[in-house]
Amino acid sequence: MVKSFNSLFGKSNKGVGIELASERVNIVQLRKQRQGLKLESFTSVPVPEGVVTDGQITDPPTMAQIIQQGLAESKIKASRVATGVPGRDSIVRLIPVPAELDDKELRDMVLNHEAGLYLPYPREEADVDYQKLGYFVDEDGIEKVQVLLVATRKEVTDTYLSTFEQAGLQIDVLEINSFALIRTIRDQLRQFGPQEAVVLVDIEFDSTEIAIIVNGVPQFSRNVPIGTYQMQEALARAMSVPTSRDMELLREMIIPATPMDGGQTGVTGINPGMAAMMRVVGELTDELRRSIDFYLNQSENLEIAQILLAGPGGGLQQLDEFFTQRLSLPTAQVDPVGGLSLQVDEQKYPALERSGLAIVLGLGMREV
Repeated sequence: MVKSFNSLFGKSNKGVGIELASERVNIVQLRKQRQGLKLESFTSVPVPEGVVTDGQITDPPTMAQIIQQGLAESKIKASRVATGVPGRDSIVRLIPVPAELDDKELRDMVLNHEAGLYLPYPREEADVDYQKLGYFVDEDGIEKVQVLLVATRKEVTDTYLSTFEQAGLQIDVLEINSFALIRTIRDQLRQFGPQEAVVLVDIEFDSTEIAIIVNGVPQFSRNVPIGTYQMQEALARAMSVPTSRDMELLREMIIPATPMDGGQTGVTGINPGMAAMMRVVGELTDELRRSIDFYLNQSENLEIAQILLAGPGGGLQQLDEFFTQRLSLPTAQVDPVGGLSLQVDEQKYPALERSGLAIVLGLGMREV
């Protein structure tokens, strides 16, 4: 029987952060020092096709072997680790509950009553956790407390627990990937006020997680089935070259900062793949605009202050300038290495690849 993890908001004192993605396993070990954090070790191991499908682990034994390989390469000896599940496998909701409830009453209400109202599947099929946030007075003058509710299907968490157990590890912390990402950039988020929303766009291998953050808390999230693979596939097909799971071809491309006119620019005349790739980027832009418009229509007195790009696709050249032009919103690419003031080899961690480290570094920060 697999041991249960502490909680979706658990804490750990030692170990490493491990990110399981569709195309790679990232392993990081951070150490606290006087100046802040030091990157002790980072290893990334490719994941073959078929091990992860639609964000879910479909071949746990192979994934366990990849984890073991990564630990061996990084020379990390650990028995307890922190990891995260993709946002598409989770439900995150902000719910108001009466402020007069004591801790036991609050737990019973949230886990046994409120949770069932927000889940698209039966309560007994979910692992649920919650965290109290701040108090507020509602429109009727009643004091309430805001609670962040998080739920993941038991079959997903059980698969993660089983996979790590096969790798000889115990999960100390299992959280949502977006929470790890928020932790990495929390200092950056603190510069925004309570009426300013930040749109966090995490462009992963086969999907993009869009989260709208206010006061460091996700208010809205949506998963879009467009990622770096779809961009690379369109690019490779147009150029009549084999589609690869790595991003080498994509990283060489420079996104035109100004919108294309009918899909044609001087760039497309030189590179026949650019127009095909930009159609995919354009679709992602449209989905991002729809998400922002939907959220703003539901919210009063809020403005979008910033779009932040993260994930492997977040560092594509000039993608931030493209979004700024298309959406008329200031956009920046996340640099977790610079944001955390980590001392690293610049050649080993080039700027183009740093945005893809945000989740695993956030997981590692739970460990120190």
